[in-house]
Amino acid sequence: MLKSGEPLRRDASASAANWQDPPFNRWAFWHVRELLPTHPVPRGDGPVRALRDETADHDVESVEVTRVDGSRATVGDVLADTFTDAYAVLQGGVLVAEDFQPTGGPLQTHAVLSVTKSVIGCVAGILADRAALDLTRDVVEYVPELSASGYAGATVQHLLDMASGVRFREEYTNPNAEVRRLDRWIAAGPPRSGQRARGLYPFLEGLRGEAVHGSRFLYRSSETDVLGWVCERAGGARMADLIATLVWAPMGAERDVEIICDGLGTAVHDGGLVATARDLLRFGQMLLDGGVVPGEDAAPFTVVPAKWLRRAWAIDAEGRRNFMESPAEVSFPGGWYRNQFWFRPGEYGDVLLCLGIHGQMLHVSRRTGTVCVKLSSWPEPSNPSFLQDTLRAFDAVGGAMLNRVSTGPTKGLPGVVAGTSRGGHGSSRRGPGSVLA
Repeated sequence: MLKSGEPLRRDASASAANWQDPPFNRWAFWHVRELLPTHPVPRGDGPVRALRDETADHDVESVEVTRVDGSRATVGDVLADTFTDAYAVLQGGVLVAEDFQPTGGPLQTHAVLSVTKSVIGCVAGILADRAALDLTRDVVEYVPELSASGYAGATVQHLLDMASGVRFREEYTNPNAEVRRLDRWIAAGPPRSGQRARGLYPFLEGLRGEAVHGSRFLYRSSETDVLGWVCERAGGARMADLIATLVWAPMGAERDVEIICDGLGTAVHDGGLVATARDLLRFGQMLLDGGVVPGEDAAPFTVVPAKWLRRAWAIDAEGRRNFMESPAEVSFPGGWYRNQFWFRPGEYGDVLLCLGIHGQMLHVSRRTGTVCVKLSSWPEPSNPSFLQDTLRAFDAVGGAMLNRVSTGPTKGLPGVVAGTSRGGHGSSRRGPGSVLA
């Protein structure tokens, strides 16, 4: 399906201004640091988590899938039709599938965009477990600069669950939406004499409220950006160092990564990471294993607190209701969002998702024991058909790995608290929509 090979020569037209636009993104997503300022996120000098390669023994691409339009296809067809740059699959911690476009390879990093949010969420969970961060406190107690913004009165947990009342439109095709205005502030360089600084943090200070904190779920990148700012204050270090020491090195990453920063040197918490597909697999396997990784002498080592992940996998009435009343219910009926993770009921049980625009995905299925990664360069930020077909393809891969037949809704997992029914759909007054991640 994909053809591995040497990276293509650079398109001289690719730039910091168009790196997310087609056709430039097909090359640019593999070469972010050549176009944008970044901070290094080193993996350290610890052991690399081994991934036993059994790809020769499996034919994942031939697994059959029913697309969202009802047509039949194979996993290979779906991957080929959805601008896939790389994909990889673990089953039981073993590498069973992997392939790359000529624009990249297994050791080359790729923009993961909003998958970054889930990594930042893990940083917050670790800091909370170490009593450095109190999730019930007002964010202004950590970042006084936000005292005049709409974030005053919001708690850290509101940020984690994207439940603040701040106005921020995540509309990628609207040049006047806050998410696009934020892009322009991030791209601005250092201020000239007498000018106000423009960057990520100055932009956040100007956001205003429009609803009661905690009364809704609405996906917004600004929530993660404020969360990252809070974590830097609570952890006493910049985000690149927090990710490196708390997540990337302990989980046994193979490669150093980077995180995009603005013109003032602030990390872009909502979508700045660039990483390899294999290291995203390691991150997903760590989540699948309850936050632990194998240690020396086979003793497990905890990276992310198990209780943090258990709470994320659980569902309660308030969280389910807020999600059901949001546009995201159209894309993920019965789903929820917690601690910077997406969750959806899949064909083989509930699935944890880390999502990024232009087709970045980490798919973690506890029921099938599979971790799937897809790195892409969709021509548009959001494509509902591409998203749903990819979800169906990875569900099918998980089922095929266990040679199982779907039996419809499944029971809850041990240790995961069931709340309200996940079968309801959003209010009929909302029109069709899609998840913007």
